[in-house]
This record gives sequence, structure tokens and C-alpha cells, in this order.
Amino acid sequence: MSKIYVTGLGPGAADQMTVQAQKVLEQCPVIIGYTVYIDLIRGQYPDKIFLSTPMRKEADRCRLAFEEAEKGQDVAMVCSGDAGIYGMAGLICEIGKDYPDVGIEIVPGITAASGGAAVLGAPLMHDFAVISLSDLLTPWEKIESRLRAAAESDFVICLYNPSSRKRADYLAKACDIILESRGAETVCGTVRNIGREGESYEILPLGRLRDTQVDMFTTVFIGNSNTMELNGRMVTPRGYKDV
Repeated sequence: MSKIYVTGLGPGAADQMTVQAQKVLEQCPVIIGYTVYIDLIRGQYPDKIFLSTPMRKEADRCRLAFEEAEKGQDVAMVCSGDAGIYGMAGLICEIGKDYPDVGIEIVPGITAASGGAAVLGAPLMHDFAVISLSDLLTPWEKIESRLRAAAESDFVICLYNPSSRKRADYLAKACDIILESRGAETVCGTVRNIGREGESYEILPLGRLRDTQVDMFTTVFIGNSNTMELNGRMVTPRGYKDV
């Protein structure tokens, strides 16, 4: 039985891809993905067949993967970060019901939350929530509700997709919701181009984060009531020191 390996590439750097993911890409003759992610790996695997579809053609991309697998060859469906966190794993599983003769295996990767946390220091040492600000698939009212609940529960909050050309004010709107229950001095951080050329980060208070310009390549971290800045690092203590 041929298989589709839904593979997380990690943040982007070759050395941040798992060994399992590397082995999958080496063994699969066909690699399919969004154009941007294909471009990250094309040079490393010049002998592969690369197929891609543009943004918002995810279902077509998945069916393409199944059609290639039905030809009797293993296929790697690649995603950035982790395939099961805002990636293609769920859609592949949904569409897979129509292709019972094709196997599916999910290959995990480093997601932006863990990759960005490592750049900032240790902001996710205690309970945290990951929330995407993209309302393409989720109504903004539901995003607002989740932001408010996470803020009131004192979770560290990690924001994916914080802004785009059509959503330039979404980070400010999210910060306004969080400021309802947290102080403007709450320690926050941003990381751009995690694991890629031009990686940069900043640690700043929530009040200033509200007016900070970010983009789709930025991941935002909003600390809880105990998060602090220590020697240039964003740290959320777990409480080990007090045990």
C-alpha cells in the first residue's frame, strides 16, 4: 500500500527539521505542498517531483496527493512547522475517507510556538493557549471569545497569523481584549522569520505590543501574570524554585 506522509518541515531551517522528516523526504519520490514551503526544500532534493498549489487550494492539494499515491508511489505532503498544528494533517484525514487504499502517516515537526519560544527564552514553561488571529476559517467573534477566555484564565498566549494586509489592525484588537484583564506592563515577545534568514525578535510590554507592526511571518507571545524579562530573555517560571 502506498502512503501519504503528512510532514512538518519545522520553522524553515534545514537543521530544525526532524530526522524522521528528513528520512521521509529522502524516500518519497513525490513532494507536494504550498509553493512557499516547496521553495524551502527544493534545493535539497533536486531529484524529486515537486507539485504545488497556491494558497486557498488546500483541498485540491490533498486530492492531488491521493491521486499521486494511487499510482503506487509514496508521497510527502509538506507543511511548515508541525503538520498537525494549523497544518494539513486534519484535511488529509478528512479527504482520506474517499481513498481507503492509501495509507496515511503524520510526521511531526517543530511548530512556531516552540521554535519562537526558544528564541525568546522560556515563555511557555507553564500552561499556555495557542490562538490564530486569521478569520479566514474561524469567525472573528469566536476568536474574540477565545482570546478573552485565555486572558481571563491567565494563560500565556501564543498568537499565530497576527496580521496581514487585510487584517492590519487585528493584533491591536486582540491586545485590547487582553488588556481588559491584564496590565499594560505584561511582558510580551515577538519573533519574526523563526529559523530562517533574517530572524529577529523583541521583548516588550503589552501596551507597546498593541501598536507594533507585525506580519504573517511573526509569532506573538503574551505573558501571564508571572512572566518576566530576565537578562534579555522572556521567562515564565513554572515554580520549581519555590518547591
